Amino acid sequence: MKEKLEQILKNAKDELANANSLQDLDDIRLKYLSRKGELNSIKKNLKDLSDEDKRIVGSLANNVYNELDELINSKNDEFYKIELNKKLENEKIDITLPSDFRPQGKVHPLTQTVNEIVEIFQGLGFSVMPSEYSPEVETEYINFDMLNFPPNHPAKDMQDTFYTKTAPNVILRSQTSGAQIRQMLNHKPPVRVISPGRVYRCESVSARKNNLFHQIEGLLVDKDITFADLKGILNEFVRIYFGSARPTRFRASYFPFTEPSAEVDVQCIMCQGRGCRTCSGTGWLEVLGAGMVHANVLRNVGIDPEVYSGFAFGMGVERLTMLKYAINDIRLFFNNDTRFLKQF
Repeated sequence: MKEKLEQILKNAKDELANANSLQDLDDIRLKYLSRKGELNSIKKNLKDLSDEDKRIVGSLANNVYNELDELINSKNDEFYKIELNKKLENEKIDITLPSDFRPQGKVHPLTQTVNEIVEIFQGLGFSVMPSEYSPEVETEYINFDMLNFPPNHPAKDMQDTFYTKTAPNVILRSQTSGAQIRQMLNHKPPVRVISPGRVYRCESVSARKNNLFHQIEGLLVDKDITFADLKGILNEFVRIYFGSARPTRFRASYFPFTEPSAEVDVQCIMCQGRGCRTCSGTGWLEVLGAGMVHANVLRNVGIDPEVYSGFAFGMGVERLTMLKYAINDIRLFFNNDTRFLKQF
């Protein structure tokens, strides 16, 4: 049996010397080292030997097994490297060859601005209102009446508002304030939310106006809220969005749904406050409107104005984008001109 083991080792070495592939090695391993292989067949017959022979033959069988296993693994590594190099050679890519330029799509500049503004106000503790509170097709009651607009207010005229034929007094919303009404109707104070979205107004399209544009409105209602809170929030927003070197000013204004009301200006980005055609020589550019929520609006949604107060603000996304990036024509956002869009 000792001679048989030596012969198995010799035969296996000869076959390994003639092996040319990984498949040949698998066949050799199966033939000599598997459960049904020749070495295992010898081990099964050890029971018929004397104790002394079992010790000698068993030790020799283990040595033969280990030697063959090591030889096969070594040969396997050799063949693996050869086949890997052959595969790399066949599949190599010449990176010096010229390639076709494939431009990638980018986020639209208006969407970038919306995302940036939302991120700023989320950092200031505001949440984005759910989309079901902010439909683009709205009722006149929510869009105007609940916001303290008088029945004869000029904004309700068909010259400013798109009325639909769906049903009487159904309109395309002229502001995103309706979302604030739904928020207050469904949630008791404290309320601290923003509502981004598209709005529609019957405007003549020009370099500065469009009949479709985007707004972001904000609302904060809680106990002991003052105009100082409003000013602090908006100054912080302007500081982050435009940079800390951009001065602001608040001017008294009028909105039906806020009292007192104000318009917020930033120093002209073109002339740095010295006066130019962009700012009509004033050195300032209006960026948003704001004010303390009118007591009638709070009463309309069932909130006691003697207990709670709040502020609201609204800004045009197109205007803020134009001011930040010195864009002089609002129509560029909607013309799908890749020469303009690829800059962003």
